[in-house]
Amino acid sequence: MTAFVLPSPAIPSVAVAGSPERFAVRRIFCVGRNYAAHAREFGNDERDPPFFFTKPADAVIDSGTDIPYPPLTGNLHHEIELVAAIGKPGFRIGRGQALDHVWGYGVGIDLTRRDLQDEAKKMARPWDWSKAFDRSAPCGPLTPVQKSGHPEKGRIWLAVNGKIRQDADLAELIWPISDIVSICSEAVELEPGDLIFTGTPAGVGAVGAGDTMTGGIDGIGTIEITIGQPK
Repeated sequence: MTAFVLPSPAIPSVAVAGSPERFAVRRIFCVGRNYAAHAREFGNDERDPPFFFTKPADAVIDSGTDIPYPPLTGNLHHEIELVAAIGKPGFRIGRGQALDHVWGYGVGIDLTRRDLQDEAKKMARPWDWSKAFDRSAPCGPLTPVQKSGHPEKGRIWLAVNGKIRQDADLAELIWPISDIVSICSEAVELEPGDLIFTGTPAGVGAVGAGDTMTGGIDGIGTIEITIGQPK
């Protein structure tokens, strides 16, 4: 048995719908600009190929959690997303086999410190501080593929304090799930436990202390997160 000089950290995990078991999280990959309307609202070309950024595994938190407003920002944004959970390893996976590697799907929110992201873009610096911070990857319970199938369409939405902000359909994804999994696997060896946040539709906006975000995807599930006061 391996001895560690400090206690081993807890394994990050996501709830599984209808089960006491949990899905252990290994890594989190996120896709940028995968809905045409969202790409356009930030002045980008929706025909650009997909690109990825990452969040640490321990950024994941469960639906129903209250989280403190994060430090270093005055412009925290919500981005509702379909999350694909990888259950089978693969490298350079063909598009025709990509969906075989998906264990299930969930509803996630990519929380973004937008002011830090805008500053990083202007200075051609990495996005890490704007995307990969504590509790920045809320994720609702995962629904196994056996129950959900592989969604190609269905409403995806997010509301803040009951008012709809984002409202679109999965059919509007520029790059479908099979393409995203395949393209991601060209750069990294995907392993069970990896999560892929597949991009957000238009309508992203700021949230503040006291705000509650609710969201959902037809046939997949829902999520609810409340923002508290800063630490």
